[in-house]
Amino acid sequence: MSRRRVIVLGAGGFIGRRIVAALAASDWAVPVAGVRSPQPGEGAIEQRQVDATSEASLRAALADADGIVNCIAGAADTITANARALAAVLPQLARTPRVVHLSSMAVYGSAVGRVDEDAPLLGDLDAYGAAKVAAERLLAPLPNLAILRPGIVYGPASLQWSGLLGDLLLARRLGALGAAGNGCCNLVHVDDLAAAVRLALETPVAAGRAYNLGVDDAPTWNGYFQHYGEALGVTPPSTISTLRLQLELKLIGPLLKVGELAVGAGRLPPPIRPWLTRLCRHDLRLDGRRAATELGVVHRPVATGLREAAAWHRSGYPRAAARPA
Repeated sequence: MSRRRVIVLGAGGFIGRRIVAALAASDWAVPVAGVRSPQPGEGAIEQRQVDATSEASLRAALADADGIVNCIAGAADTITANARALAAVLPQLARTPRVVHLSSMAVYGSAVGRVDEDAPLLGDLDAYGAAKVAAERLLAPLPNLAILRPGIVYGPASLQWSGLLGDLLLARRLGALGAAGNGCCNLVHVDDLAAAVRLALETPVAAGRAYNLGVDDAPTWNGYFQHYGEALGVTPPSTISTLRLQLELKLIGPLLKVGELAVGAGRLPPPIRPWLTRLCRHDLRLDGRRAATELGVVHRPVATGLREAAAWHRSGYPRAAARPA
């Protein structure tokens, strides 16, 4: 079998790096890391400089692609600019590569309960969710497109969900939140997401389809904090009262944010931001049965993933890069 060249846009990020590694380990793909600035030390992986918001840059970078993975992250305007440029360039290519676009569960916005891929795309909670909806709509006319909508991407090198939250748990500033933590924590391990990308590139039926990605037995956020805390060695588990949480949000968080501006990120404890507590209350549960049935996606047990995340956390990580906005 001839190996297919797959260009990964956003390959310098946490998820992009794991996708490149998963493709490199396959017997059919030759991954090419599409990055804004090539970096030394990437071994045998080809790096290709590309501005993913520029039509001219994308046209040059994607000309020989047999497959494309779009995992561009960033601010809302970057997400929409990237989708607009891709939508313009891909119909102009001489070939029609399979495109796997990484969206987010944020497209479902304020929806609650069990949500499958046919649910309305509300994107009504923040600019990020609205941008993800806009990106999907811009790319939807492409003929060979598969869309993945992952939940909370945790595991080794997840700066936010395994790094920052690990710091807060170890400091006993997060823990069981009572009713404020009963929302669903739709976890997906980063390597299971990378495997899903590979399957979406390979599977013919994926063209024109969208897929939710999250574990079937997703815990509540209270459960996530308890079990991740235990993996990190936080025993007994911490309980955070409503009053304590309000002090974090109304007093401690703003003071720490001001301190960060004064002395630099990573030199003070992390603030807890309101978007996190809103997420912890949100009872949206991703229905991932389509990905399991059509793609063959399998998720590792949450306990296994948390042990891996805790081992990575103990090894140290770049804390300044994990500070919340």
